Amino acid sequence: MAELDVTGGFDVHEQRSKFKLLRQDAESMHLENRGGLECPACGAVFDRLFVTDEETVTFSSSPNGPICLVRAPDQLLVLTH
Repeated sequence: MAELDVTGGFDVHEQRSKFKLLRQDAESMHLENRGGLECPACGAVFDRLFVTDEETVTFSSSPNGPICLVRAPDQLLVLTH
């Protein structure tokens, strides 16, 4: 399996075949990992990916498993397992 590479930032168009878009607005997107990509923080396969350009984000619910945070050059990525 391949690790999600975000060293130059995250571009969903480069990884389009490996994700299913669940939600998107002007500043963020929520994706499902359909390609078995591994988390750049811990190396385990992750379930969902939240990507935002915003400085702050509030979530109204929490996942049942671990959460990893990854800082890309202009984005914050939240990966749930």
